[in-house]
Amino acid sequence: MGQLNTAYFDRLKSEKVPVDDLVKWRQVGPGMAGYCEEFWCHPTNENVMFMAPDLGDFYGSWDNGVSWQTAKGRSENGDELRRVKSLAFSHQDADFGIALDVVGVYYHTTDQGQNWVPMGSLPGGRQSTIVVDPTDDNYWYVGGGDFWDVKNQGTRRTLASMNDPSKGYIYPWGGYGHIMKSSDRGKTWSRKTTGLPAGLDVAEIVVDPTNPSNIVIASNYGVYRSTDRGESWSPSATGLPNNRPRDMTYYYNAADDEFIIYLVEQTFFEASGSTTVSKGGVYKSIDHGASWVNMTGNLAIDLTSVNNYFVSENYYRALGIWFGISKNQAKDDYPILPNSALSTWNRLVVNPTNKDELYLSHNTKHDRGAFGVGDIWKTSDGGQSWVATARSGKYWISETDKSYWQARNNPIGANVKYAHLQHDQDEKFEIFGNRFLEINSVGEVFACLEQQVVRSNDQGATWNQMDDDETEEGSGAWIGRGDSNLPGRLMLLETGIKSRYFFCSGEHGLWESAPLGDWADRKDVAVKQIEGQNNEGGALSIATVAVHPNNPDIIYTLQFRQTHRGYFRRSTDGGKTWETLSRPVVHEGNNSSDMLFQYSLTIDHENPNNIYFTLISNAIAEVSAHLIPDDIDEFGVYKSTDGGLTWSTKNNGFPLDASVRRIAMDKDNGATLYAALNEGTKGGSGGLYKTTDGGENWSKMTIPAEIVAVNNIYQDRNNRWLYISCGRFEGSLKEGGVWRSKDEGSSWEKIFDMPYIWQTTTSPLNPDIITVSCAIQNAKKNFTMLLNTGAYLSKDGGETWHKINDNLGQPGVIVDFKPDPYIEGIYWLALKSSGWTVGYEEGVTEGWNDLIAKEEPSKVLDTDARVDNKKVGAYPNPTSNSLKVTLNFTDPEKLAMDVISVDGKSIPNLKWQRYGNMLDIDTSDLNPGIYLVLIKRQGKTYSIRFVRE
Repeated sequence: MGQLNTAYFDRLKSEKVPVDDLVKWRQVGPGMAGYCEEFWCHPTNENVMFMAPDLGDFYGSWDNGVSWQTAKGRSENGDELRRVKSLAFSHQDADFGIALDVVGVYYHTTDQGQNWVPMGSLPGGRQSTIVVDPTDDNYWYVGGGDFWDVKNQGTRRTLASMNDPSKGYIYPWGGYGHIMKSSDRGKTWSRKTTGLPAGLDVAEIVVDPTNPSNIVIASNYGVYRSTDRGESWSPSATGLPNNRPRDMTYYYNAADDEFIIYLVEQTFFEASGSTTVSKGGVYKSIDHGASWVNMTGNLAIDLTSVNNYFVSENYYRALGIWFGISKNQAKDDYPILPNSALSTWNRLVVNPTNKDELYLSHNTKHDRGAFGVGDIWKTSDGGQSWVATARSGKYWISETDKSYWQARNNPIGANVKYAHLQHDQDEKFEIFGNRFLEINSVGEVFACLEQQVVRSNDQGATWNQMDDDETEEGSGAWIGRGDSNLPGRLMLLETGIKSRYFFCSGEHGLWESAPLGDWADRKDVAVKQIEGQNNEGGALSIATVAVHPNNPDIIYTLQFRQTHRGYFRRSTDGGKTWETLSRPVVHEGNNSSDMLFQYSLTIDHENPNNIYFTLISNAIAEVSAHLIPDDIDEFGVYKSTDGGLTWSTKNNGFPLDASVRRIAMDKDNGATLYAALNEGTKGGSGGLYKTTDGGENWSKMTIPAEIVAVNNIYQDRNNRWLYISCGRFEGSLKEGGVWRSKDEGSSWEKIFDMPYIWQTTTSPLNPDIITVSCAIQNAKKNFTMLLNTGAYLSKDGGETWHKINDNLGQPGVIVDFKPDPYIEGIYWLALKSSGWTVGYEEGVTEGWNDLIAKEEPSKVLDTDARVDNKKVGAYPNPTSNSLKVTLNFTDPEKLAMDVISVDGKSIPNLKWQRYGNMLDIDTSDLNPGIYLVLIKRQGKTYSIRFVRE
């Protein structure tokens, strides 16, 4: 068993092999949960829309946002259609469209975006925008540059760069200075530069539907116009105060041929004594772009009447960026707040059914020139008056500055509804990082506020998230709609409670599986956030999680960034409350940008006071792995012998510059562990190491000589066979793959032959079921393996393999992949940039939620009835000599009782008596501390925590 099928792997390395239909995947977890860069609505079909989140997937919806699927089709590696920058659809042929990705590759579709075919690359690399002639879909235009990179552009739009755009942000691999034109539906392109500056960075292109020879562009050098279908260009900025547009759109009414172009200007600041004057705003052209008329109205706000710390701080931040001085210097130079100030706005749309209804948005988180309140503003009267139409956060909920807003006829109160972020957003000020603004053909508006895509179907009166569905109102159990941008991480499927799985994430905390209730689609999986935005000051970026082997209520986590970065945390009540126990990794850097990638949190099953994890120096598979601080002294294995209160490193025997990527404890002996070392950051040797003394000493194991880096080590619990996953991002073909040892490392056989493997796992139910994560190598350097990456499954011990990438948009970056531990035919997978997924094998007709409920009831603990429930009470609490436990049961059935310390140890020889529905427990001999009473009855376990003084 396990004979290497060389013919199959030779084929994988040389040609695209079709995806097998054996397993169907569907996303689990919150939708979006990240920043969405771009969003597009089909011009003639309001049910079709697309989005491009910042971590690289590309989603389409063909049912008006009810559900989303990856629009990458059956992706080979996830690198195609990566970070789509722009797309457009024909107005004559609704099925035909063209999309541009982040490196300038363009694709076409003939089925409304369900499948895309690469057509070629445009010169110079990255392009900014693509449009089609609305009257003739033979003609397409592409604007070069990188105009919409808000993080880089947002700090470089200064007075100096506005006066001389060559001093602004220039992407090194961008195609600037041109308009590309095609007259044959994108088959061929010609570069148009006449009249255009060499550094032209294009924001938008408008093709005049009344005269397609007339084309107007907005760019970093201003507004340009062509009257010969793009062959030549000249400036066209009459009436603009700054001629530095940020966005441009148009309205066209075919019934009367009315055509209006709208644009929003970059805000300019000018010194005026001890304060500033701002110039910019919204303008329109009713003469086909020849001249412009101001329609800014009352868009400016009175900063002396808006009493909010963030507003004034961001105003001075904007001045500092603009004038090239520090924020504090700006405060000193311009201490008086202006009574009329324009934020820096960056997106503009108009309702295609109403020329007077326009929406504006700004990005006060990433665009350093933006400030103020209201993420989205609106005019209903053609620009005479503007109101903050999307309002959320504490400022609006508390009706701060109510009289000022009432005087402006601006609605008061919050009107944005979020999913799991609602509690968090209600407590925050609205600095929410909106990067796009879009409107469809019937006037429905879309934006992304604080990592949730929201929509308004009522002209901005209300805004509702469109990423998630709650199983029932107030349950807190969410089912994503399929548009995840979540950094997926470790999934812990064995937690001591069969119906409870844990899911770690970046930026959105720790989640657990939740009941579906009456949800119709029984193959969906609901999840509930138990740590993160749901808790004040909660941990957001969970590196790894583990559960006490003797008490499933005790949960431990480590965090790799943001709040509690580098701290060891614990919950003793099943995740309801959390506390910090220690700080194993001490680093005083930036909690947001300095990464501490910890993994393999492992608790000794024989002595739970022994706890291990690894701090990885070369953190392949991690988002922003390049941001690991270079001043950390000790990477490698960390160990605690007192339940996580104190820690020390255990690296004796490892080579210099060791990167310990994973550790695994022997299933039978807690003192024996294995360590998988990938290549160090400075070229340090990888390999496989073993300790038999709890990490005090490590010895190198003998593995095949061609292996340079071991990325993962796994031991099958049934037969004790070892599996190592090998290869490098820039490694050779021969050094990668999966090797297996049936004799504890004395000999090895290769069972999977691809160059870069991140993980291999077997099923606890059947060791012949093997899952493999085959990662993408360095696409930027055209490295060896860009074909056939993704999820692989063997059901016969490695004899044959199935490539199971269906509906996986980024199969080349699978960070965790394993069979379900209780139900054969179900699989779980986490992706670096698009959350978690559940896979159902052919023949599995029921969903996980219903199948897990069929497990023997005594083995499935009811989590809702276990913790802080009405069935069990305790007094006095805290106590000293005696604890009374009250039971709310209707019958006198026998029960079992146990008292457990916080380290999971059962207290022996404890005296207690039952008096009807009360237990009297003698606690006089207990040491002071926190304890848990466990009551077992009718296959369920109830618990309550108490304190011994």
